[in-house]
Amino acid sequence: MPKIAMTTPIVEMDGDEMTRVLWRMIKDTLILPYIELKTDYYDLGLLSRNETEDKITAAAAEANLRLGVGVKCATITPNKQRMEEYPQLTQMWKSPNGTIRAILDGTVFRTPIILDSIKPAVRSWEKPITIARHAYGDVYSGVEFFADEPGSASLVFRGRSGAETIIPMQSNDCPAVWRGMHNKESSITSFARACFQYAIATKQDLWFSTKDTISKVYDGYFKDVFEREFESAYKQKFDELGLTYFYTLIDDAVARVMRSGGGFIWALKNYDGDVMSDMVSTAFGSLAMMTSVLVSPNGQFEFEAAHGTVTRHYYRYLKGEQTSTNPMATIFAWTGALKKRGELDGLAELSGFGERLERACLATLNDGIMTKDLALLAERRVNVRAVSTQGFLDEAKSRLESERR
Repeated sequence: MPKIAMTTPIVEMDGDEMTRVLWRMIKDTLILPYIELKTDYYDLGLLSRNETEDKITAAAAEANLRLGVGVKCATITPNKQRMEEYPQLTQMWKSPNGTIRAILDGTVFRTPIILDSIKPAVRSWEKPITIARHAYGDVYSGVEFFADEPGSASLVFRGRSGAETIIPMQSNDCPAVWRGMHNKESSITSFARACFQYAIATKQDLWFSTKDTISKVYDGYFKDVFEREFESAYKQKFDELGLTYFYTLIDDAVARVMRSGGGFIWALKNYDGDVMSDMVSTAFGSLAMMTSVLVSPNGQFEFEAAHGTVTRHYYRYLKGEQTSTNPMATIFAWTGALKKRGELDGLAELSGFGERLERACLATLNDGIMTKDLALLAERRVNVRAVSTQGFLDEAKSRLESERR
């Protein structure tokens, strides 16, 4: 059968280590045989970012703004250990995800892929919980330093008007670590709007939580912006759809989430969302079964897997060993991008392919053919067959071919 044609390219952002290997395997097995794939390619592997002084990351984000849809492979954000592993690095480059999120001014929505054969660790959860993570500021764009002597620190703000505000932070009688962080009113507003719009589009209740009893100004401002946006622009639509917007303190929200049945969106600040998305994905089964999409307020989308680069499997791969790395989240990043590209360009066949590929992968899992991480979790173990990564892709391809016929 002829391959499916595309009109507008997808921004393709390659990555690091085992997920870079998966990226090529998925394309070769499940995408290129069926689609005349058009992509605007950017290598966001760590060494490429180092060679370009990270300019390639910003270029990829700008391309995503221009073309509307991007798909990203997992990448390394280097720390001290990574600097030793990659001695050619000139500095500890910032998270490419953080750079892309800031340029797109987007909100990250992460939703677990659930299976009948894998029950959530929280037994009351019956439906997926979507984490909406603010994608700007907090500790990810903060500044910090270590002072090796006693002293004091102050937070200084100089306005364009010339006015200056000085707030004493703390005086210490011993060495100390210090951090300053910020957020922007425009980004918080975009975050709130994206959450309300996504809740309406998916017809799900929206929860939002901070710790405004402790952080009365910083977290309190998030709460105020959400309340303002809801009352002024979204309350009527929520009422029409029978949806609920609910605010509570984050510690109370955690307790409520554990007792809930799922099926809602939980909006969180940047760091909170980073942590809780891992908790939710693991409790549902596996971080490798977590979809992730960055949605900008202007209608751009960037799809990626929620997990990292699977370093341990990569070193086994380099030794020539066969790995059983779960490719589901990366496959769903590609299907999400293909479906959205088809939707925006009016290409029903392209969107339909993305849906068929997702069904083929889920059918493979429901037939008990899984990578080892899922095989260990499946409750119907007698019917489970653990396979390698390529083995899983081949099985999914077989089911895709059957549906295609």
